[in-house]
This record gives sequence, structure tokens and C-alpha cells, in this order.
Amino acid sequence: MDTVNYVGLWTVVKREIIRTLKVINQVIWPPIITTLLYVFIFGVAIGSRIQSVQGVTYAQFLIPGLIMLQVIDASYGETSSSIFQGRFMNSIQELLIAPLSATEIVAGFVLGSLARALAIAGIITVLGFILVHTLPQNWLLYAGVLVVVCVLFSALGIIFGLMAEKFDHLAVLTTFIITPLVFVGGVFTAATMLPPFLRNLELFNPIFYTIDAFRASYTGQSYLPIGVSLAAIGALALIALGTALRMVATGYKLRA
Repeated sequence: MDTVNYVGLWTVVKREIIRTLKVINQVIWPPIITTLLYVFIFGVAIGSRIQSVQGVTYAQFLIPGLIMLQVIDASYGETSSSIFQGRFMNSIQELLIAPLSATEIVAGFVLGSLARALAIAGIITVLGFILVHTLPQNWLLYAGVLVVVCVLFSALGIIFGLMAEKFDHLAVLTTFIITPLVFVGGVFTAATMLPPFLRNLELFNPIFYTIDAFRASYTGQSYLPIGVSLAAIGALALIALGTALRMVATGYKLRA
């Protein structure tokens, strides 16, 4: 029975963390500043016209959606750019000749992405407490949804990082799929605010499940049963992770 190469796994994770720290002004502070702008602009301009949403102020309602928005972007961006950069510079060969299994390679990238996403989520959570006096009511649900969502989008980042032929291709998923689905997935509005037709369409938006479940950790309320949302997110994460593992194991666009 094969044993886990913990030294190799930690090396991959550490490399991803160091990579994030080296470009911290590009990957950590911009989402924080963007979140602050959203809070001040939407929280003040729109929040003053909305009495309450799910039993909390609009600004408090906004925070969990903004955290999820930034976690999704960070998780995908970390692995997709790292994988593609490794292919582009041919440094990915170092991983391929190292005594690392496909599972350990994928796990290293996912855990490195998780560290970046959790750092961003933690900072925004603290800012949410300072600015609008809100904290999660259910920390277990908070952490669980964050981890599963990070695994899902980190795996998607690996998939698209392997498929991409140039840097522009990495933005295809974010520009045409993730960003539109995030903005209509409940970041700024509750499903109950939408007309019935649009409310039903939300059920076909996978990102709606992530935001709805995560917001429940703050407000204690959700549009869908928590079990349904978690099952949907978990299933998507397993599919994406399995696909990423298969692509790495077969050396898809990694070996000549």
C-alpha cells in the first residue's frame, strides 16, 4: 500500500503559499478593497432604502455574499494561473519527476488555494464585524461551505489551467460563466426579492446554492434547505475534483 509523501505534499502547498505572498498586492488587497467599496456603495446607497433582509440589515446581508464572491474568484484564480504558468515556463516538469502521485499534486494545489481563500475570507469577516457588526452564527457551517466551495473552484482552476493554450483562455470561465452567475446568484439580492420566474431560474444556477448555504451561517435562514444546497455543492466538488485528478494522472497536456 502506497504511503503519502507528506514532505512532497507540504512542499507543493508551501510553494503555493509563498507564490501568493510574493504577489500579495495583486491577489489579497484588491479583493479586500473591492469588498469595502461594495459595502460602502451598496450598503449605504441601497441599504438605506431596505429595512431588513432575512432579519438583518442590508449591509449585514451583503457581507456573506461578498465573502463567497471573493473566495470563488481566489480559489479559481490561484490554481488556474499556477498550473498554466507551470506549463508555460515548463517548471511543471519538476512536479512530474518528483515522487508525487496525481492525488498529492492536486491536493497540494487545492490546499494552497484554500490557504489563500481562507485568508481573504478571514480578513473580510473581520471587516464585516468592524464595519457592520456581523459575525457568523454557525461557524461550523461557515467553515464547511468555505472549504467545499474552495475545493470545487480550485479543481475547476486545475482543469482550465490544463486546458488553456494561452493566458486569455483562463479568463473565459470567469468572464462568461462565473462572474455572471455570481452576480445573479444572490450576492446582492435575496431570492425572495425576485419575481417567481427569475426565482425558479436561480435553481439552475450552481453558485446560488453556495451563496444561499453560506449566508445561512450568518443569518440562520436560507431559501433552500441547507441539506439540499450542501449536497449540490458537494456533488459538483466531487465531479470537478475527480476530473482534475484524472487529467493530472493521465498527464493531460503535461507530457509531450
